[in-house]
Amino acid sequence: MGLVAAFDIHCDALPLVGVARAAPEAKIVLRLQFNHGERPLFIVTVTGGSRTAVEAALTDAEDVDEWAAIGTAGSTRRYQATPALSLAEQLGDHIDDLAGLEALATAEATIERIEVTADGWRQSGWFATRAAFDEFSSFWQRNAGFRLRRLTHDGAPEPPGDGLSDRQREALRTAYELGYFDVPRRTSLDAIGTELGISASSVSERLRRAQTHLIEETVATTWPPLPE
Repeated sequence: MGLVAAFDIHCDALPLVGVARAAPEAKIVLRLQFNHGERPLFIVTVTGGSRTAVEAALTDAEDVDEWAAIGTAGSTRRYQATPALSLAEQLGDHIDDLAGLEALATAEATIERIEVTADGWRQSGWFATRAAFDEFSSFWQRNAGFRLRRLTHDGAPEPPGDGLSDRQREALRTAYELGYFDVPRRTSLDAIGTELGISASSVSERLRRAQTHLIEETVATTWPPLPE
């Protein structure tokens, strides 16, 4: 049975990390188009943050040759960017084992999501065997930083609300149980706050952050296709 893994790779030399650092309020999801040779095109989906800051960062990025906006849906924008360097060229001064990096391209694995952070990539993907995952994780442990967040068998259920803080999860559960999401609504933020021992404004903020996270992890990643 295969494995599903979620993990962080801490390496500030990875593509677009500089962009994420320059626009910290934006969520940046990267897809690589590997049918473009040694320099796969970047399809960059950005949610939130300042459009001006993101586009200025793309223009200034040393690892981006040129970019173009290819679609907008609400607060989410999509860009296509041409890399200035191959992955080996970009990481060559930071990773000793370039042969090992190239070997990862043939590993029995599929990386389904790459979120670019200020210090690396947050990824999730599928690995055919434990050996394939061990090869992948041990490479990054040797050459950068690697932190495993989740590892389950393919098809195993993911814990509900994965990625939410305990306080966000508690606020969502309490609001649901008291009827806040019913139509018509059966409770108020004040009542939920009394139950949790916090103010109504704190309840509102926790619910908003929790709902935003869930939307970004589900709906925002499956929005109607934009032109490519």
